[in-house]
Amino acid sequence: MVSLMRNAGRTAVLALAMLAPLSAGACRAETPAPVAALPAKAPATALETVTVDTARGPVSFKVEIADDDAERERGLMYRTSLAPDAGMLFIWTTPAQRAFWMRNTYIPLDIIYIGVNGRILSIAAMAEPFNETPLPSEGAALGVLEIAGGRAAELGITIGDRVHHRMFGQ
Repeated sequence: MVSLMRNAGRTAVLALAMLAPLSAGACRAETPAPVAALPAKAPATALETVTVDTARGPVSFKVEIADDDAERERGLMYRTSLAPDAGMLFIWTTPAQRAFWMRNTYIPLDIIYIGVNGRILSIAAMAEPFNETPLPSEGAALGVLEIAGGRAAELGITIGDRVHHRMFGQ
């Protein structure tokens, strides 16, 4: 009987010793990490070039490709900067009405909706950070190009301009 009590006592001490780190971790987990500590998504693949033919001449961007649900859902969230010649190209296999919002997006963006033929359908210029109001396309978009807010106007990118990228069969 004494032997059982000693074993039971050891078991209880071991159980408490194992739970102690879990409780300490649970307390730390309740304090969220500062937003700046969230990692930006690194490009999963090599950057690709997207060129837009404008009335002023062609302009090019080095873009990350978002072509699956997880990448499209995250997009440019949590980024604190975006180079003037950088962006993200969202790709789908079928055209459809699209709508983007700015949840967890820290920088203003120009959201450029692109039709099957590579023509720009509509532009949501200077989309406001953190605003969850949907910004819909004006037509069935096959792709969406996100660039730094204000760049479309600076570069003269307008509705009807042609976007060149492999996804548009060019």
